[in-house]
Amino acid sequence: MTMEPVLSVRQAARHYESGDTVVRALDGVSLDVRPGEVVGILGPSGSGKSTLLLIAGLLEPPTNGEVFIRGTRVSAPGIDLDKLRDFRRKNIGFVFQKANLIPFLTAAENVALALEIDDVQAREAHDYAVYLLEGLDLGHRTGNHPSGLSGGEQQRVAIARALANDPSLVLADEPTAALDSVRSRQVIDLFRTIAQTRNAAVAVVTHDPRALDQFDRTIELIDGKIAYENGRSGAM
Repeated sequence: MTMEPVLSVRQAARHYESGDTVVRALDGVSLDVRPGEVVGILGPSGSGKSTLLLIAGLLEPPTNGEVFIRGTRVSAPGIDLDKLRDFRRKNIGFVFQKANLIPFLTAAENVALALEIDDVQAREAHDYAVYLLEGLDLGHRTGNHPSGLSGGEQQRVAIARALANDPSLVLADEPTAALDSVRSRQVIDLFRTIAQTRNAAVAVVTHDPRALDQFDRTIELIDGKIAYENGRSGAM
C-alpha cells in the first residue's frame, strides 16, 4: 500500500511584481514527498528551488496553489499566523547551507535551545540534545563551541537541532555546499538514515552533482517549473 505523503504541494506558484514586470519565481509546481523518502531538488540559480523550499516550509505563502503537511492544509488564505508558526515548529526541521549556530553556546546548548523554546525543561532538553548529537557521532563534541568544530561537525550540529522536535518533514537548502566530497556524502547519508529510522520525509535543495546517486528521486526546476523528474522529461 502506498503511504500518504508527508508533504504535498499542489500547483504552487509564487509571483512577484517588479515595476511593470511579473517575476514568476515558481509557476505551478506539484510535489509529494513520502515517509522514508529523500528527494533531491535540482536546478540552476534562479530556477525556483529555494522558493519551493520556503513555500514547503511555510516560510513564504504561495501566490496560488496549496500545501498539505500530513494531510493538513496549511496554505489557506487568512490562516492564523500564530497557529502556523506553532505547526511549523512541531512538524518541520530546517537545515541551511550555513549552520547558523549561536557562537557563545556549546553544541549541546545550540540543540537544546530548540527544545527549550518549546517549553521543554532545561535538563530534559540538554539530555535529549546530547542523545541526538551522540547519534550523529558528536558525543565527544557536545561541550564544544562552534569555533571548536569543523565545518562538517557544525553542519551535523545543525542537523541535530533540526531534529530536536522530531519533525515529520526535514527541509535542507544546499547543506553540502561548503563541504568536501567525503563530508558531503556523509551528510546525505545522515538524511537517509533520518528518513528511514524516523519515518520522516526529507527534501534537499542542491547544486552538488556528487549527491545525485544518494537520492531516492530527483526533480529539476527550470524557470519555476519542473522540467525533469529522475531524468525523465515532463512535469509531475
